Amino acid sequence: MLKKLGLLWVLFFSVLGFSQSKFVFPTNVKKDKISFKMVHNLVVIPVKVNGVQLNFLLDTGVNTTIIFSLSGIDSLALNNPKRVNLRGLGTGESIVAYSSTGNTVEVGKAINRNQRVNVVFDHTLNLSKRMGIPIHGILGYDFFKDFVVITKYTSKKLIFYLPEFFNYKKCRKCVELPLTFHNNKPYIPVRINDEAEKLFLLDSGSSDALWLFETGNLISENPKNYFEDYLGSGLSGSIFGKRSKINSVSLGKFSFHRSTVAFPDSIAFKNIDLFVNRKGSIGGEILKRFTVTIDYPSQKIVLRKNAHYKNKFHYNMSGLTVEHKGVEVVKEEKKVLLEKLSIPEDAVSIPMNTVYNYFLVPKYIVAEVTEDSPAYLAGIKKGDEIITLNGKKVYHFKLAELIEMFSSVEGKKITMKIRRGNKTFKKKFYLKERI
Repeated sequence: MLKKLGLLWVLFFSVLGFSQSKFVFPTNVKKDKISFKMVHNLVVIPVKVNGVQLNFLLDTGVNTTIIFSLSGIDSLALNNPKRVNLRGLGTGESIVAYSSTGNTVEVGKAINRNQRVNVVFDHTLNLSKRMGIPIHGILGYDFFKDFVVITKYTSKKLIFYLPEFFNYKKCRKCVELPLTFHNNKPYIPVRINDEAEKLFLLDSGSSDALWLFETGNLISENPKNYFEDYLGSGLSGSIFGKRSKINSVSLGKFSFHRSTVAFPDSIAFKNIDLFVNRKGSIGGEILKRFTVTIDYPSQKIVLRKNAHYKNKFHYNMSGLTVEHKGVEVVKEEKKVLLEKLSIPEDAVSIPMNTVYNYFLVPKYIVAEVTEDSPAYLAGIKKGDEIITLNGKKVYHFKLAELIEMFSSVEGKKITMKIRRGNKTFKKKFYLKERI
């Protein structure tokens, strides 16, 4: 799942060609501001496609607009569909999609009346169950190319300007970096440890801090400084690799110590034409520590520290990947006051009646368990349904709250009641840093 400390969604599309479409504002409108949801370091914005309200990830790492889930949507008309094959990260093969042109896409007051959209009907490409909220698609280059976009991670506001009306203010506390483009994807210079700067994909659609494609001398067997893990899902299936920490990551004058880092297995890049100068990706776990101004027209990005800047980097210390698995009906009883009846000697009798409330609640199951992790050693298995967590019914938690708990404090005690088939079990473990 897409999670703060390990799960991510990264898509790399072949270049399909783009029509000369553009987002525009109504007359006399120069900028707009919308609220977004931040889920596992990812920005989720409301987007209308042909009049239908949807939720999209805002992702600098994609060069075309894609819809991959229409769950909960009664109908959505798409124009001029044409069958295409898409290929992305993962261990699977390419998948069938439909490229649709002439669509109307709206973000706040901005509107594009001739937008190309790629639609994937593969039901396995469903981010909603691992995000905890409906996610219908991804918007990237098609939006960023027309605006100067400011992402305020602390206030969860997205502000976007027409480039000709945006003025930069002097900011001594900011860092300005150039953007280099390849196949409509942005790359920025990043320095790892004391090495020279190299180009990394600016990937706001990745919840991880950092991806590196070459281990070099950063991985050690003795002492062992990594563990194998499930990294996330790509367009072509699951992505696995190694997780570790790195001494230093620098973007201009801003530097992070002991950042988390992932090294995806090379098989995930099978048949993918990567930019030859690209050394890795910078994702949401780092980007969320700044107010980020992305200016595609001027080919630059400006970073300003925010309240998240000094937060420590943590992995999921449980080893669990949890996902939403439908809903179930729950019955809860509640005592209701009927009336007060006075009786002798000033005593008061309060008759009560029991009322039963029935409501739908989310079910959470274990989607992955990392080998040798605390949860694994406690005997928790893939497919187990979580019933309670630390004595509380699990449906009282949002999925993001579960993930946050698993990456909170080393040594924290976790108690769980799980259902496996027709049996229930109680499990206990303690969160533990593995590197």
